[in-house]
Formats: sequence, structure tokens, C-alpha cells
Amino acid sequence: MKNKKTWLIVLVVIGLSAFLLRGKIALFFASERHTINQETLTFYIDAPMKLESLADSLFDKGCLKRKGDLILVGEYKGLDEDNIALGKYEIQPGMNLKTLLNGFTLNSNGNGNGELEVDVTFNNCLDVYELAGKVAQSCMVDSTELIEYLLSDETLNHYGFTEETVGTLFLPNTYRMFWDVTPESFIQRMAKEYKRFWNPHRVARVKQIGLETQSEVVTIASIVYAEQNRKPEEWPRIAGLYLNRVRRGMLLQSDPTSLFCLPPGERKQRRVLRKHTQLDCPYNTYKYPGVPPGPILIPPSKVIEAVLNAEEHNYIFMCAKPEYSGLHNFSTTNAQHERYAAVYRRWLNEQGIR
Repeated sequence: MKNKKTWLIVLVVIGLSAFLLRGKIALFFASERHTINQETLTFYIDAPMKLESLADSLFDKGCLKRKGDLILVGEYKGLDEDNIALGKYEIQPGMNLKTLLNGFTLNSNGNGNGELEVDVTFNNCLDVYELAGKVAQSCMVDSTELIEYLLSDETLNHYGFTEETVGTLFLPNTYRMFWDVTPESFIQRMAKEYKRFWNPHRVARVKQIGLETQSEVVTIASIVYAEQNRKPEEWPRIAGLYLNRVRRGMLLQSDPTSLFCLPPGERKQRRVLRKHTQLDCPYNTYKYPGVPPGPILIPPSKVIEAVLNAEEHNYIFMCAKPEYSGLHNFSTTNAQHERYAAVYRRWLNEQGIR
């Protein structure tokens, strides 16, 4: 009889303990469950999301057998829309739910613990509008919001640019950054890259080559690249030519600057005519002396280097060679230049290029 009472007490205690600990027991088993996807899945969180909505999305993606397991573990971890981080994630097959949710958890750096970085690439951009469009293709940032932030008076004043010169902030390349990058954090990153590039040595070279600011260097580089985007070996020579003109107080007389005054859809012309060189536009270096107000495109950093390390020579004229090599003839006198130009014009007429 005594043994029966003892066993009865034991059973009651076990049952009561199980009742009181049922939540923790359920939590234990839920936290040990895994995702059921058979392949690695890419998962995006692009807006604040409640835990229940997260469970719904993962269930719809075929990651969960039961939404309740994830919710139970998430509630224990205190996850809600304030600490479920935006971003791009990968969900591996058979991933432990604790590990999965920890990856979504916002950390002290403002990112998800498991958030992935992406490649953000922008090359061959004519202006900041085209750049913003390319950036938006790689990450969550909206191109319109990026432009509005970039061109706001507050941003321009903070970084020391004008609407004309702000394109010089950007160095075309591929950058690793989080998919949920904001306009502010993107510009902050670009500013860091700008400062890294413009080290004391390069800054000192600006005055040494006869220019006043880094923006002027990039503007000259944009002209060089507009003149020659096929043969990098000519960049230092073309840069030296335009620097010679700056030092002598001559008009730069660059064809691409006059074409820049046209509407964007009309700028890709092979022949520059007198009507183009007479356009009244501050970028037209046939009419206005000095370096234009800003770049006519966003040049690669290697072209900027070519300007900073321009070839020393006496050339002040250049003319495309009458062939499809993409190379130029360089001249020190106008007479010599006119001879080259006449040959080139005759070749254009023979080729039917108007």
C-alpha cells in the first residue's frame, strides 16, 4: 500500500511538472526542428515584418512544416518587427530554426546576423541619374530616393559639392554592401571611398598639374574619357594636351563638351559641326574658357590617375586618325592640326559618315 502511494505521488509530481513545463518542453522540441527546403533558397525582407508574417512567408516558400514552431521559438527570442532585420538571406536545407531566426535578428551594427552582402556595380555612367538606376538594380535602394537625397541641399553642403560637381564623388567600381543599403549609408560609403582615393599624394598633385580642385581633375578626366574610351594608352597624352591648354589660358575646344549641351538622346554623334560648337552652354568649351562646371560623364578612376600623371609634351591639338583604329594624331601647331583635320574630314565623307 505504501509503495502504491509513493508511486502515485511520483506520477502526480511528474504530471504536474510536465503541465507546468509544457511550454518549455514544446519550445525545446520546436527549437530543434529544421527547415524542410531541399535546396538553398534566397529570401528577402524588404519591409518591417511581424513574426507571424515572417512565418507565413517562410511557410509559403516551402521552408517550414509548421508555422507554429517558428513562432514559438521567435516569441521566446523576443522577435518582432522592430528587431527582424531587413536584408537578403540564404536559407540552407535542413537549417535549425534557432540558427535561422538568429540570422534574421538585428545586431548592434544595424544588420541581420546572417544578412548577406551583394555586389553593387556602376560603370560607364553619364551622370548621377544613370548611376542611381544601376545601383538600384543591385540592392533595395530606390533610385528616385537616392537622387533626392544626393541632390538635397543638406547632402551637397555636408560633403562640399554642388549639383554640377557631385558626380565627381563617385569612383566607378564594384562594391560589396548590404542589400538593404539606404541612400544615406550608400553616400556615406561612397564618401569613404572618395577620401581613400584622394590621399595626400593625389591631393598634392592637383596644384602641381595646374588645377585647383579634385573636381576639376575629375572633370578633365571626363573629357579625356569622352574623347578616348577605347585606347587607354592615349589617356596620359590627351590629359597632357588639355592641361597644356589650361596652363596657357586657351579654350579647351573639346568636341564632347559641345555635344554635352545637346539633349541626352542627341549626344552620340560622330561629326561635330559648327552649329554644335556655337551652342550657348557653360559646358561648351568652344565658347567658355577654363574647366567646365562639372564632369560630362563619370570617368573610371584610372582616367583620373592618367590626368594626375599626365604626359609632358607640347601638344595642344588632336584629331582622330582617318581609320577605325580609335587613335589620334597630335599637333603642336594649328597649321599641322588643320592638315590632319582635312584628311580626316575627307575620310568621313568617303565613309558616308554625317
